[in-house]
Amino acid sequence: MVSEKSSASRFFATVFFCFVASFLGSWVFLSSGLVSLKNTPSTNSVVVSTDEQATSKVAKEVSPSVVSVTTTSITSNGYFQSTSQGAGTGVIISKDGYILTNKHVVNGAAQVSIVMNDGTVRKDVKLIGVDPLNDLAFLKITNPPKDLVAAKLGNSNTTKVGQKVLAIGNALGEFKNSVTSGIISGKGRPITAQDGSVSGESLDNLLQTDAAINPGNSGGPLVNLGGEVIGINTAIAADSQGIGFAIPINAAKGLIKNLIASGKVERAYLGVAYLTLTPEIAERLNLPASQGAYLYDADGSPVIANSPAAKAGLASKDIIVSVNGVDIDNDNGLSLLTAGYSPGDKVTLTVLRDGQKKNIEVTLEAYIVR
Repeated sequence: MVSEKSSASRFFATVFFCFVASFLGSWVFLSSGLVSLKNTPSTNSVVVSTDEQATSKVAKEVSPSVVSVTTTSITSNGYFQSTSQGAGTGVIISKDGYILTNKHVVNGAAQVSIVMNDGTVRKDVKLIGVDPLNDLAFLKITNPPKDLVAAKLGNSNTTKVGQKVLAIGNALGEFKNSVTSGIISGKGRPITAQDGSVSGESLDNLLQTDAAINPGNSGGPLVNLGGEVIGINTAIAADSQGIGFAIPINAAKGLIKNLIASGKVERAYLGVAYLTLTPEIAERLNLPASQGAYLYDADGSPVIANSPAAKAGLASKDIIVSVNGVDIDNDNGLSLLTAGYSPGDKVTLTVLRDGQKKNIEVTLEAYIVR
């Protein structure tokens, strides 16, 4: 929403004052660089020189990397079959045809096709795989054109509340590459996403934005004013206005790195159950740290047998406070930080044990669905 302010002035006695105020106000705006006057041979016109130009520039840069995703699903009921159509968005992440989207966009689809930014329909699209722990999926154009434009990926760990962002996607499955603008409204949000099934999918560490996200936008990019993808739009809050959520792009970087290198969708795996600490939880449990991942599981050992964590010697009641020097907090949870790596990568965990700080090196492995 846009809020506008206006003021009124009295008549004759204040005409001169209004003229001066108008002049000074114009001078302030011109000096600030928010607007500029551009003279042409026929007219004088006001040209917005910052926000509008930046938004337009980013939309133009990123749109060639955004595709509309259409799906066909088939359901059988005895002797009868019915088909249904679905729509979403994807973002091109490599010049050889890999596309990142949401898992819920392509789940159960018998056929997937995409519509490029220029309107070209591509049916030579395969589902390569999905993230077992997040709402992410990867497609590939089997015979990609040579002029594919891959999106630039940013660093979602450094995003700030209040930062300007754009959402681009196939709004309502009808208006491809619609651009909406807003800000980062919050970070580290946990939600349970419903897609019409009885049980929802729990997602955490999400970015919250007030950029309009509509059905069909799922899987599209959330981008900063540098034209970098910092999130993948995934959900909206029901019965709300201006509350949408995006998966931080860093949660997909490990998958992307491994996919491009090996052609496989494999997620890096540590193998622990934990509580993300807050000052309130730390005080209640009498812990020496107010932030971090406290290895705790009420139903058993928080360290899974034969996991990378077990092999590295992590133990119950350890508090992991950082991963490769990046602190764990409410905005950057342990699962988000480890998701930035690929199976086989070595990471150094800083751990508090019995009040003493120590560094433990762990070699991450591929997550296996059990």
